[in-house]
Parts: sequence; structure tokens; C-alpha cells
Amino acid sequence: MIRVRDPFRRAQVAIAALFCFLGFQYGTWASRLPTLKAQLHLTEAELGLLLMACGAGAAVSFPLVTVLMRRLGSRRLASLSALCLGLLLLALAEVPNYPVAVVIVGCDGIAVGCLNVAMNAQGAALETTYGRTAMARLHATFSAGSLGAALLASGVNTLTTSLAVHFGTAAAILLLLVGFAQTGLLTEDQQPESRQPEKKKATTRRRLSVPSRLTLWMGCAMAFGTVTEGAMNDWSALYMKDVLKAAASVAPLGIAVVSVMMVLARVFADGWRTRWGDGRIVLTGSVLAGVGLALALLVGGVVPALIGFACVGLGVAAVTPCVYVAAARQGPEALALVAAMGTVGLLAGPAVIGFIANAGGLVWGMGAVAAAALLVSLCATRIRWAPPAEN
Repeated sequence: MIRVRDPFRRAQVAIAALFCFLGFQYGTWASRLPTLKAQLHLTEAELGLLLMACGAGAAVSFPLVTVLMRRLGSRRLASLSALCLGLLLLALAEVPNYPVAVVIVGCDGIAVGCLNVAMNAQGAALETTYGRTAMARLHATFSAGSLGAALLASGVNTLTTSLAVHFGTAAAILLLLVGFAQTGLLTEDQQPESRQPEKKKATTRRRLSVPSRLTLWMGCAMAFGTVTEGAMNDWSALYMKDVLKAAASVAPLGIAVVSVMMVLARVFADGWRTRWGDGRIVLTGSVLAGVGLALALLVGGVVPALIGFACVGLGVAAVTPCVYVAAARQGPEALALVAAMGTVGLLAGPAVIGFIANAGGLVWGMGAVAAAALLVSLCATRIRWAPPAEN
């Protein structure tokens, strides 16, 4: 195993393993949805409910996450929830019927909610402890994990259609990622002395049962940001095909452009955050996303659409990492609530866009996506961001 001497890099790589884990775990079972649908003889509606069960589990995990973060801390909660996700993946490979599948996927969503909060708390602690930005690149490794899961699924499918073989192989990889993460995850006593007063204030805030106005603004920014991300993934290809009449080979480029720009932006975003600060990055990026997409819709055409989609990917890439950092500074309850609101946005957003498109057309639906991005910029003006010097 490669030894990393720099404590910051060692912790960064360990935490990145958790982000990669979550992307890989979700991408693994999502890539085999057609197989699950065929084996369980599901209708389209039943498959949609199965997907909703995962998101619903993550959304309702907020009270549990808050309690577990207090009692276990982010390090132990991350390890425990990661192990649960590996076991749930194995259980899904042998699922006997649809009701059991819904329960397993719902539990998977709860574990995802726990790991999501714990790993982002670790990422925020990394930045606070060492005074260096890292969160955007950590989120980029989530996308890398999803890509790895897709490649594994493609490779396994060429050899066998067995879910047990595929998910068993994936679980072994997940176990290695968990083991690797244990080599560098942060603990509570690693916080420097200069940060202790801030930590005590956060402890006081955790006792408040009513979310602060600041927390709600952060939750709204996260929700509108995930609405934008989710809707682009779900509706961009359909917009290219049905509205712009793009060829079948061209329509998927909408999703590809958004995804590539998001990954590239997250690789470089930590440097931007150090130079300009989280607040300016979120405000500028969300305006770029909203205005760029709106102009593309007004102009029409495939090329303007792809440029507009690129603006969205570039603009919203740093929104969730920056908001997670800001929420973590307010304590675990704020982080858990903001994460839950982000999940709600990711779940409800594409459905709302679908209702708008059904009522007024897909152009209006995509216009609502642009509006959601602009609402992120409004929320950003209400959030108390850390100055660049503190990143």
C-alpha cells in the first residue's frame, strides 16, 4: 500500500475513498435496474416506486443522522454506514420479491443519508483542521466512483448476468475502500486548539431544536442546486430529442456535456475557492448556470443548447461542496438538515419539472431549471460564508 507522509494528503485520500465508495455503491445497483426489473417482473410504476424508496429513506434519515453524529462522531458513523451499504448490496442480489426489495432499497437510502452527512462532515473538518480547500475534489471522486461502477457493470455483463457475482465483486471492492479509508479519517481530537472556541459554539447550537434562518437559507440553496443537477440529468436528453429534434446519437450529448463540465470544474474548484471564496464562487456559478441556460432556451438550436448545458455543469459544480462546508460550520444538525433538503430537491425536482413540461411544454420545464439555478444565487446572498483566508 502506498504511504502518504503529508497528514493533509493522507486524510484527503482517505476521505475521498468514502466519496468514491458512495458513488460506486449507488452506481452498482442502479446500473442493474433493468435486471432487477426483469427478475421481479416490475412495471414502470413499480420501478419508479423502488427508486423513490431510496430517496425517501435518505430524506427521512435526518433525525437518525443527528443522533448518531452526536453519539458516534463522523468517523465511526461513516464506517458503520459504509459497512451497512455493502451488506445491503449483497442482500439486493438475492432479493426474493418486490416488497422486500422496497424495504432493502429504503434501508439503503437511510444508510446513504448517514454516510453522506458523515463523509461531508469529514471533508469540512479536513478543511478546518488544515486551513486548505478540498471539498470540491472530494465530490469529484463521487463521480469517479459512479463511473467505476458503470465500467464494472459493463465488464461483468460480458461474462455473466448473475447479480450475485456482480454485487459480490462490487462488495469486495467496497470493503477494500472502507479499509483504506480507516487509515486516515479524522477524529475529534485532531481539531487544532485555535478551532476549539468555534467547536464549543457549534455544540451550543446543536442543542437548538428549531433550525436557524441561516440553516434554512443553506438548505434552500442546496435544494435548488440539486433540483438543477437532477433535472439536467433527467431532462436534457429529452429536450434535445423532442424539442430540438436532435439525432439519436446527438441527444445523449446533453448529459455528457453537463457531467464532464461538472467533473472538470470540481477538480479545479478548490483552487478557485481559495482565491475568491465560497460565496463568490456559488453566486457567480449559479448566475452563470441560470443565465446561460435561459439564453440557450431563447436562442434555440443544438449548439446553443450544448453551450447552455456546459454553463450549467460549470456553474453548479461547486454549489453543493461549498454549501456542505458552510453547513458543517454550523454543527451536525445543520449539516443533516441541509443534506436532507438536498435529497428532497434531487427527488422532487425532476418530477416538478415533468409536471411543468406536461402543462406548458418542455421549454418551460427547462426554464424552471434555469430559475432554480438563479434562486441558488439569491440564497447565496443570505448565507454567511467563510472568507477566502479561512479556506
